[in-house]
Amino acid sequence: MQKVDNLEDLYELTPTQQGILFHSLMAPNEGMYCTQFGFTLQGDLAIDTFCQAWEQTLKQHSILRTAFVWEGLEKPLQIVRREVTLPLTQLDWRDRSTAEQQQDLETWLQQDRQQGFTLSQAPLMRLTLIRWADTTYHCIWSKHHLLLDGWSTGLVLKAVLTRYEALRQHQAPALTPAPPYRDYVAWLQRQDLAQAENFWRSHLQGFIAPTPLGIPRTLKESAGTSDIASVKHLISPELTQTLKTFARQHQLTLNTLVQGAWGLLLSRYSDETDVVFGVTSAGRPPDLPGAEAMVGLFINTLPARVSVDIDQPLVPWLQSIQEQQASLRQYEYSPLTQVQRWSEVPPGTALFDSIVVFENYPVDPELQAVSQEKATNQQAKISDIYTTERTHYPLTIVALTDPTAAPGGLELQGLYDPQQFDADSIERLLGQLACMLKAIPDHGTAALGELPWMTAAEHLQLLNWGQAQGSFPKQPGLIERFMTHVEQRSDAVALLDGDRTLTYQDLDRRSTQLAHYLAQQGVTAETRVALCLPRSLDLIVAALGILKAGGAYVPLDPSYPTERLRWVLANAEPTVVVTLATEIERLGLAPEASVCLDRDAEVINQQSSQLTLPTPQPEQLAYIIYTSGSTGQPKGVMVRHGEVVRLFTATQQWFQFSHEDIWPLFHSFAFDFAVWETWGALLHGGQLVIVPYEISRSPQAFYQYLQQTGVTVLNQTSTAFRQLMAIDEAVQAPLALKWVIFGGEALDLPSLRPWFERHGDRTPQLVNMYGITETTVHVTYRPLSQQDTFASTSMIGGPIPDLALYVLDRHRQLVPVGVPGELYVAGAGVSLGYLNRPELTAERFLENPFDPHLGKMYRTGDQVRWRSDGDLDYLGRLDNQVKLRGFRIELGEIEAAINQHPAIREATVILRHDPPAQPRLVAYTVYRDAPLSEGELRQWLKGKLPDYMVPVAMVTLPAFPLTPNGKLDRRQLPAPSSERPSLPVAYAGPQSEQEQTIVGIWQDLLQLDTVGIHDSFFDLGGDSLGLMQLHHRLQTELKTSFELMDLFRYPTVHDFAEFLSTQAPAEPKPAAAPQRQQGKSRLQQQRQRRQPSSTR
Repeated sequence: MQKVDNLEDLYELTPTQQGILFHSLMAPNEGMYCTQFGFTLQGDLAIDTFCQAWEQTLKQHSILRTAFVWEGLEKPLQIVRREVTLPLTQLDWRDRSTAEQQQDLETWLQQDRQQGFTLSQAPLMRLTLIRWADTTYHCIWSKHHLLLDGWSTGLVLKAVLTRYEALRQHQAPALTPAPPYRDYVAWLQRQDLAQAENFWRSHLQGFIAPTPLGIPRTLKESAGTSDIASVKHLISPELTQTLKTFARQHQLTLNTLVQGAWGLLLSRYSDETDVVFGVTSAGRPPDLPGAEAMVGLFINTLPARVSVDIDQPLVPWLQSIQEQQASLRQYEYSPLTQVQRWSEVPPGTALFDSIVVFENYPVDPELQAVSQEKATNQQAKISDIYTTERTHYPLTIVALTDPTAAPGGLELQGLYDPQQFDADSIERLLGQLACMLKAIPDHGTAALGELPWMTAAEHLQLLNWGQAQGSFPKQPGLIERFMTHVEQRSDAVALLDGDRTLTYQDLDRRSTQLAHYLAQQGVTAETRVALCLPRSLDLIVAALGILKAGGAYVPLDPSYPTERLRWVLANAEPTVVVTLATEIERLGLAPEASVCLDRDAEVINQQSSQLTLPTPQPEQLAYIIYTSGSTGQPKGVMVRHGEVVRLFTATQQWFQFSHEDIWPLFHSFAFDFAVWETWGALLHGGQLVIVPYEISRSPQAFYQYLQQTGVTVLNQTSTAFRQLMAIDEAVQAPLALKWVIFGGEALDLPSLRPWFERHGDRTPQLVNMYGITETTVHVTYRPLSQQDTFASTSMIGGPIPDLALYVLDRHRQLVPVGVPGELYVAGAGVSLGYLNRPELTAERFLENPFDPHLGKMYRTGDQVRWRSDGDLDYLGRLDNQVKLRGFRIELGEIEAAINQHPAIREATVILRHDPPAQPRLVAYTVYRDAPLSEGELRQWLKGKLPDYMVPVAMVTLPAFPLTPNGKLDRRQLPAPSSERPSLPVAYAGPQSEQEQTIVGIWQDLLQLDTVGIHDSFFDLGGDSLGLMQLHHRLQTELKTSFELMDLFRYPTVHDFAEFLSTQAPAEPKPAAAPQRQQGKSRLQQQRQRRQPSSTR
């Protein structure tokens, strides 16, 4: 401990210092805000004189002798010591090669950052001299950002070098006197915040949630401590000069151009038209004498708000941003914590996740001059100047006009958290920012939407990745292709249903007889024929018979509700319905409108077995499958013969299906996956195995069925296969599978790890095929490897060769790699559209501006993004995005984070509203073995997701409910239990009347039957919105007054009741905004109790 008599001064922290202190204490072992200033010294260095220059500089500037105390204090204070000793470490690396020196330096820098500082002990800085060669030293000045900003760093180093030269020459240094930092603190305390409050409330009115970055998250496992990473992009001196000239012509600054480009880029990444990001201001008040020479922390970070209208002209828009900058400068003294409170963003949530820093120089211009000159009396020259720092912001964009790093040019830096983003994503981001800056001078009169954000080469690459790779000769119809196998393999088994079989010859004969009978009932080319039969041999016979008669089948699953079946019949208006006599009354059919295979069997069997009807052509309608509609009513998708046949022709190069393959009809015939299963077998001369409905619902029975029938091509939804994997893990019996093909829903890749561990990734080959009914079952192809299971999204691969894919924004412009957009599909698989829905068809099937000869392109409503390898990531349905308290949330991102936990077998997340509870995120999980407690899973997620994305309720299920199509049935997911969740602390009931009252309020807000007095509000599922409601209820019902932050400090009933017992009773007042947490122990306690993310 430093003695009291070593105390020179004592005063409060500035608001910026308070914020940095808060975040430093919240992450004490991560080197947060530890800044390193490095440079190389060449020449004869007098080390003792060099150290003496540093010591004299510390004596001159009180901020360099400052430490910070907070424990047991109402407010943290900064204390100035009279005397301090600057720690100096000398290392000799002369025996190492240049490459080894650079590699070891990177390691040393990281270790030094993570070492951090003990904030209560001055000085919060240290010096390291590494000797690289006899006359070459590398100096690292490590310091905490609490002391200095970038401008002050230059002032200090300039003072050190000036003193060093003066000491060597035995002269007095020529230095400008600098007032102490205390003067600035006093100036801040004199400022009236009332006017600033009015400005910020107006500036941020209506902005209720931070702008999402839209950059793919890595969701990496934490390695204990994380560090900062950076990438750079250099803009040439020529282009930089062009930008400066353009700025001068329009009375703009280069800083404005950078901010405008970032705002526009952020708008495109986030798909938001109202964006907010942080900007830094110098913070040196012009009315404070000596402010320019003062050393300390003056820089402030404040929110810039940019509205993006793509039709607005560029130059006036940039000028409006510059006007906003001028307005911000009037209030740059405003504490960010106060600005947060004046905004409408919920407490505990950051105003922004990215900041833009524009630096004219990394250090004082005169210091640069010193570094570039070498006078005859100068014994050492500095070069290779750099700085590193880790802040709590996920992404910092730095624009640097650095004569050393970028002589005459502009260097863009992206400083990012590698636990959240990867280098490729940030490199692309900087490249796009540079592309946008480059385009500004040539688009002065253009609208914002015309400003390009990728190069012509990138644009061409996207089209190449997505374009149709080949065309195929005109394909025959389904019947013509089927008949080739009847001729070649007449005695081979085509269908198997239990102990009943049909050969290709039998199937042909029976379907032909039915076709003739249907023709007599008026079925001809493209006549709609409804097909309502259970899974059976008759079902396939009937489908073939309808097609042979020239008709198009409309499959109806008898297990569907009667109301839905009748609605489809009314909408499709079929000429006839092929069914069983037992279904006529249920379907409301007249006898003459039906063909009952049991009732009419005798007359059907009397029909000719020789097919004399016209062969259906490829352009004829083959089937109409009804899919769920966003309006609540199904919509009928019309698909032609040729579109089905070409699906197998285009993919045969990958699969090489043959007559040796056995396919199960696992899915409902009313689900388009059954199209792939049925015709995959019959168009290749293979065998189709009819899976009884009861077996399809039982993973164990189906697994045995696969063994018994020797299935080689298995087609599954992700949900159904996860249940099958659980049986495989327990039984581990041999299977004949060659292919497992996924479709129908997003595939959770991490869930496949146990399968690959047992079977490898080659036999069988697992394939992910994204597809939609409107584009004929499948659209993409991605063979899966074991390595793919570490992906955080569903990788769906590239297009089937005769299809083209486009990823577009809301304005139907191509989006670059890594940016989410909507998927559009064009090519040979695009269907005719929707039956009797011309308006909807026109809305979804659009003209193709990229390649008109491919015909219409279909707008899928699915969100995807290009990967750097030319494959696609599936992100989810655009209508599966939810908004909660102003935050736009992609449920798939939460599911991906949960599924990364090794204990999880599968997970899904929904937004539930079960009145009287507020809308909330609920996670449903199926575990491999023993389930985690809610607290354990919530803690896992808090390390990967923002607080507002962490589900407030967790429901553990033995298995997920499935629809008849094998997809997850979200409607059957139960509401969360009102019972107290499993927590690491034992239950303890209230011990006083006050605790009983508090418990009752908690139970009401959290919709729980039981709350223990040692349970954390956040472990019970509470969030920041609930905390605000709790704050109001407690103040009202307990007739007391306290700060919202007190609930962060004391998040259990017992601790909060104890806190209240120390407070004087007071009348309740309106809920106040949170104050900065004081006291290290309280901050650490708050962090340990897993509070929501802090205000930035």
